[in-house]
Amino acid sequence: MIPVISVIIATYNAAKTLRCCLESIVKQKNEYIELLVIDGGSSDGTQDILDEYRSQINLIISEPDNGIYDAWNKGIVHARGEWILFIGADDTLESDAFFNYLKFLNTQDTTKVDYICAKNTYLGRDGNVIKIMGIPWLWEQFRQKMDVAHVASLHHRDLFQENGMFDLRFPICGDYELLLRKRNKLRCLFLDTCIARMTTGGASFTMLALWEAHQIRKLHSGYSTLTLIAIYIWQIILFQRHKLLN
Repeated sequence: MIPVISVIIATYNAAKTLRCCLESIVKQKNEYIELLVIDGGSSDGTQDILDEYRSQINLIISEPDNGIYDAWNKGIVHARGEWILFIGADDTLESDAFFNYLKFLNTQDTTKVDYICAKNTYLGRDGNVIKIMGIPWLWEQFRQKMDVAHVASLHHRDLFQENGMFDLRFPICGDYELLLRKRNKLRCLFLDTCIARMTTGGASFTMLALWEAHQIRKLHSGYSTLTLIAIYIWQIILFQRHKLLN
């Protein structure tokens, strides 16, 4: 049976969080779901954990790579599902994530749809909920910033066939660049429920990420130079305010 959803996890020395991530997936995995883990050649016990779950993982690749997007690109090549879901080794799926996605796919017209996003629960380092992230994709908002919840969203496999893989020139915001590539031609649906949980921190919450997103907007947003600069400055102000509050 060809799976409906291919789940791709990129790992590298993720032994501290990987078990929770895998547990959140395998507990609800069924014949409509396949699981692929692309490891960058970990040396911290990640391999031991993968061995424990080997019977429930459809494919494990362990070799050096050039970061998360390189790993995800490798996974895309091997994925058999119509829809591809990416999740970090430090993220977890909600217990009804696949049920909600499969129900949504069966009740919506997904003809020619490129992308389906939902909501994520955003946690602090203490495990407490900070906020719920995720809104419907709208071009005028998305061209300004990555405002959809990318973790555990669904990408139709045709999106990669038409647009290419993740661009490794953008090691932090490659997901934003991929989705911005089609500009206002991206065809999206929104599932109004929480699908995954993610923890604050990481490279996405840095000044370097803001700079990379600025470079991506220069490529694909269609904004004038002055507008691009204004958006960049405003994003820096919001980032600094977020740091002060958290």
